[in-house]
Amino acid sequence: MHTHDELRIEPAPEILDAARRWLAPVRTALGTEFAAAYLTGSVLTQGFDPRHSHVNVLIVARALDTGLLDSLARAVPRPGKPRLDPLFVSLRQIERSLDVFPIEWLEVQERHLRIEGDDVFAALEVPRAALRRQCEHELRGKHLRLRQAYVLSHDHPDTLTSTLRTAASGLAALFRTLLRLRGETPPADAPRVIERVADLYRLEAQALLGPHVLRYSHRRPKREEIQTLYRKFLVELDRLIAAVDELRVP
Repeated sequence: MHTHDELRIEPAPEILDAARRWLAPVRTALGTEFAAAYLTGSVLTQGFDPRHSHVNVLIVARALDTGLLDSLARAVPRPGKPRLDPLFVSLRQIERSLDVFPIEWLEVQERHLRIEGDDVFAALEVPRAALRRQCEHELRGKHLRLRQAYVLSHDHPDTLTSTLRTAASGLAALFRTLLRLRGETPPADAPRVIERVADLYRLEAQALLGPHVLRYSHRRPKREEIQTLYRKFLVELDRLIAAVDELRVP
């Protein structure tokens, strides 16, 4: 199993410095309740672009009583550059939501950079059965919404293109989870993740790759082209859902 150090990219020094400056008054406001702070998400990946993406900062407190919220609100610095997007949670919230947000916490556990404090994720165990359930739930919801959008925007290629591009971003974490459920460590780059998912779950790789390729293309597909791409992706997504439904995890 790879460690999170092997799965992440070091952020630019100026981003790390900005995060530490942002954290200083926040930590002071939390006082003894401060447990740890981390960088998470896309800032630790090769594709991060500070002009378009926020820097995710996770702040973990030993407790987050309502009495702390006002002083914490006063301490949070005003938005600047790069734009930092904080999430405040307590240790208990993490521990009690491992079966509710298993994908999100596993993503953080496998790819994070500790800025300060304790390593609260080292001993966490995300239940695999909960991973499978959340993955199926998310995939089914996306399939329903994508099919609905196709029917309502059938003759609007720009809308269909935008819908698939948006879907590509939301599917990335789910595809990584599908590899973990089969006992594999996801590759670092998204195309390889999707191709491996297609291989493991016996799907058509090119159809499954469609939204990702579209997301990073500046070309505007014609109506017939985007309709075909959209339909093929819906078929493969439906087949993937059936496979996940039948998947049994220990």
